[in-house]
Order: sequence, then C-alpha cells, then structure tokens
Amino acid sequence: MSHELVFQLSGTCNNYPWGKKGKQSLAAQLCAKTPGLDFHIDDDQFYSEMWFGDYPDFPARKLDTGELLADVLQRNKEQLLGKMVIERFDSQLPYLPKILSIAKALPLQLHPNKELATKLHKRDPNSFTDPNHKPEIAVALSKFEVFAGFKPLDQIIPLFKLKPLQQFDPEQSGKWTDETLRSVTRSLLKSDLETVKKVQMELSRVSKDQLGDAAYILDLLPRLQDQYGPEDAGSLVALLCMNFLVFGPGDAVYIPADGIHAYLAGDIVECMARSNNVLNAGFCPPGDRNSADTFADTLTFKAHSKDDVYLPSQKSDKSKKGKTVVYKPPMSEFDMLKTDLGAGESEELTASDGPGVMIVTSGSGSMHAAGKDFDLKEGFIFFVAPGVPVKWESQNGLQIHMAVV
Repeated sequence: MSHELVFQLSGTCNNYPWGKKGKQSLAAQLCAKTPGLDFHIDDDQFYSEMWFGDYPDFPARKLDTGELLADVLQRNKEQLLGKMVIERFDSQLPYLPKILSIAKALPLQLHPNKELATKLHKRDPNSFTDPNHKPEIAVALSKFEVFAGFKPLDQIIPLFKLKPLQQFDPEQSGKWTDETLRSVTRSLLKSDLETVKKVQMELSRVSKDQLGDAAYILDLLPRLQDQYGPEDAGSLVALLCMNFLVFGPGDAVYIPADGIHAYLAGDIVECMARSNNVLNAGFCPPGDRNSADTFADTLTFKAHSKDDVYLPSQKSDKSKKGKTVVYKPPMSEFDMLKTDLGAGESEELTASDGPGVMIVTSGSGSMHAAGKDFDLKEGFIFFVAPGVPVKWESQNGLQIHMAVV
C-alpha cells in the first residue's frame, strides 16, 4: 500500500530555563502557528526548543492523524526513507532538526564521538540514550552569539601570563601544545568554587590594555556571572580558551563530534546527527555536570580558530532558479538547504536520494509536490520523501530551511 510522499508535521516544544520567555521565543511562536494544535504560549514559561524529527524525545507527529513520525516511517521504510537510509542509517531519519530560542548560555558541552557514545550508552543508557555521535550545525535566524572551538594557542598563552591565571599554567616557559590546553581546561573545571570565584573577581579587575584583543572578556564576564554566578568554571574556560563569535542571519557554525561549544544568545535552526548524547561541564548546576576528567579526556582540537568553526553557504546544485544555498558539513548524515524568495518569486528543487524535512521560518506561499498543492505559512513543517522534486512560490516573500540526506 502506497503512502503519501509529502505530508505536514507538528513539532514539540520544550522548556529548558535557558530559553526565551513567552512570545519572545521564536520556537514557541512557530510551534503555536501549527494548525490544529492545542498549543498556547504562556508568557511566564520558558520556551527553548522545537524539535521536529523522529527521535523519541520531543518527537514530530503527522499533523492530520497525530501519529508519531517514527511510526509512520517504520511502516513505510522503502517509500519514505529510501534504500540509502535503510542500508546506511539503520532505517531511521539520520538527522534531528530543531529551532532554538536562546536567552542565556546553554551548558558548556561536547557531544561524544561514536566510540565513546557506544561505551557510555552501554554503561548508562538512561543518561546516554543512544550509541551515536552528534556533530551539528547551527544556522542563525537572528543575531547569534556562540562560544565554539578553541582559540589559537598563541591567543590563549598570553592570558595565562596574567597574575590571576598563572596558577593554571603548567608551562611557565610558554611552550604550549594541545595537551597543555587539555590539562589547563581540566584544571579550570576541577577548581574549587572559592578559587573560581576569586579568579573571576581578579580577572574582572585586569585592564583592557592587558587583555588586548581579548578585552571583550570584561564585557562578557559580568553577563555570564549574572546568569550562572561567579563560581561557574565554565565562564573561565569559555572566555579564556574558546572562540567567541557573533553571527548574523544566514551565518552558520559547524560543531564536530567532541567539539567544545556553548551557544549564548539568539534564534537558530539547528540540525545534528540523530543523537541526544551530551557531556556538560559548565553553565549549569553542579549536579547536572558530567565528570570533568571524562570531559577533558574527550576533547579534540580540530577547531582551533574562528575559521575552523564557520560553515559558509554555497549555491545548491539542487536549485533550478538559484534561490537556494546549501550548508554542507563534513559528515554524511545531512545537508541543510536555505531558500529565500522575494515577492512574486519561485524556486524548484530536484529530488533527493533520501528524505527531507522542511520548515517555513518566515513568510508564506505555496508548494507543489507529489502531484498536490500545499499552503505554506510561517511555522509549517513538511516531510518530503526521497525522489520527490518540489516547487515553491510566494507572492509576499518566503524563507524555508530544509534538512536533506
């Protein structure tokens, strides 16, 4: 029995305390615009994310029936997932798309690689719910601030010559390697609360001249302290050792497996390999943190500059009218397409070998796919099966983000 090849979905919102409140949250706004959902925004509630994949946490559903997307896909694997996903990705949607609305820093974190994820899942399946890795991308929908990857060593070393930080420098000669950086990160994270508080207080008194290009630390430190207090070592690791980036709409960041990061503020489309594994080390209550030793041991140093984490867009070869760009992270699970239409414009995309999930992030229009016409409005989410080309049109302007295999 054949199944619809294109159908509308509903996502699921969650309420982590780093999210934006009430109607300030784009995640909540988009979720509320899904027709037929009994979802009402509470102005006193935090709305952090809307998920719209087949992962069991906060799952997407087929809008007209309420069925879990995962169940629909499993009953119709050949049609809806296709041969490539069945053979290579265990008959599951290989990516997990989300909208995030961030008011304060997410935990300082990394996502374990496949080898470690498999071990952690076997040891503690309640905390590590799958054996997969979780490289991810984030595409900015607004101003987006993020700590991602480590700075070049030659930008980190001078900071640890400052008097408040000399105690953490094991190489007084100044000859650091990545292993030195691992050791310093471990020492910062394992420092007792009084030491962290004292170092942060002393760091706040260092002059801008002494900090040079890192003078932004003096602006960000009180902001992070206001969010998580002066005893959170995550502030020291992020400010001293990591790249701080400010993006505009359309800019994107790539976080590899084992890549250290902490999103700070903004609205984004996020997409990752199909996993929910995470190791947290800061910007969260002590009870929510994982072992500092495990965190430090897991660190990799692939990203060592701002350029290493920036993911540029490029013209998509699926686009027939040139209105679509693609973000291509160095991983096999997905690409992210972004289509921008002005008033009266249209776009056609050729079919993909695997399934796609799209969300209208702004504007309105129509879609023709699989022999049917669909209305498109802000917040609408659709599943598109393999082998299905799509055509989009808009009278007033339209933006779509679409994860594809």
